Amino acid sequence: MRRLLILGSTGSIGVQALEVVSGRNDFEVVGLSADRNWEALIAQAEQHNVRRVAVADGESAAKAQSAWNGEVLTGPDSLAQLISEADADLVCNAIVGSAGLAATIVALSEGIDLALANKESLVVAGDLVIELAAARGAKLLPVDSEHSALHQLISSEDHQQPGTIERITLTASGGPFRGRSREDLAAVTVDEALNHPTWEMGGKISIDSATLMNKGLEVIEAHQLFGTDYSAIDVVVHPQSIVHAMITLSDGSSLAHLGYPDMRVPIAYALCWPDRIGVELERLNLAQVGALTFEAVDFLSFPCLRLALDAGRAGGTAPCILNAANEIAVAAFLDRRCSFLDIADIIETTLTALEVEQSYSFESLIACDREARSIATARVAALG
Repeated sequence: MRRLLILGSTGSIGVQALEVVSGRNDFEVVGLSADRNWEALIAQAEQHNVRRVAVADGESAAKAQSAWNGEVLTGPDSLAQLISEADADLVCNAIVGSAGLAATIVALSEGIDLALANKESLVVAGDLVIELAAARGAKLLPVDSEHSALHQLISSEDHQQPGTIERITLTASGGPFRGRSREDLAAVTVDEALNHPTWEMGGKISIDSATLMNKGLEVIEAHQLFGTDYSAIDVVVHPQSIVHAMITLSDGSSLAHLGYPDMRVPIAYALCWPDRIGVELERLNLAQVGALTFEAVDFLSFPCLRLALDAGRAGGTAPCILNAANEIAVAAFLDRRCSFLDIADIIETTLTALEVEQSYSFESLIACDREARSIATARVAALG
């Protein structure tokens, strides 16, 4: 029996994680958390016989407490308490944004294996997170489809001598605006940006996919997870989203991970590793797919990817600044306080305004995050 704690359980990843383990006799869900969606959270808790949850928003937590006879934790230390007292074997961190970093730190500090869907943990504090996992003997299991694919491909070559893997390649669908020029993007609407052609995701991740920032964050995440130099990481646009990742080997051959886009596959892999379980979904039919196409990235139309790659190469606090500015800019766009093209401008302005320093502690990164958000917020206000 594997005791599982799911953070961000009412979001897309959390819902599908519960779907993967539902009805299985080798998993026990011992805790759930959400930000505000208390009604969905309580429904999940009742369905999976969970008696303890955490709700970040105080008002939502109060409503949950009045409507349910289980224990509802809230307040700044609620997630830490939920993690440290759950006696979990595995934590699935599906919290969106940098808010998920604290949960990552607590889980790894407790020596608990972590199925990580919160890429910001590795973007903001990758060096420190990797060191903490190694020091506590906790495993980091990626949930992102691209990193799950890379984990499987790289694991298949682990028995080979060093240097066998020359390059890794991440694929990007291209988002809803693939093929559009920068001029075409000047007047795109929020609804258009949210309309992803392949994946059904939350607002923030959908906008990140539309700007290709999501792929930039994933490159930084891949660098941290697999220790691959940025010079050996490629990004290619692949509209069909059938090839999730690829590795190029020293003998000139390449290995790719293929499948229809369905997040239940990487979720199941992370939750059940090192075992592989059956997942009920359509099997890949290449004749039916017909053709797989690939394109180079248009960095002129999608400068957010360039900004992310530059920040990753700069290292130190640069990815933290990038992530903080991006979260502010995306929130402003969703609130219709800036344009789609303003997102990259806000991020670049913030990166230019702050000096990049080495990140020696989580506390210093929290301070850097706070300062970057202040600068980005001021930039949004200046746009009027």
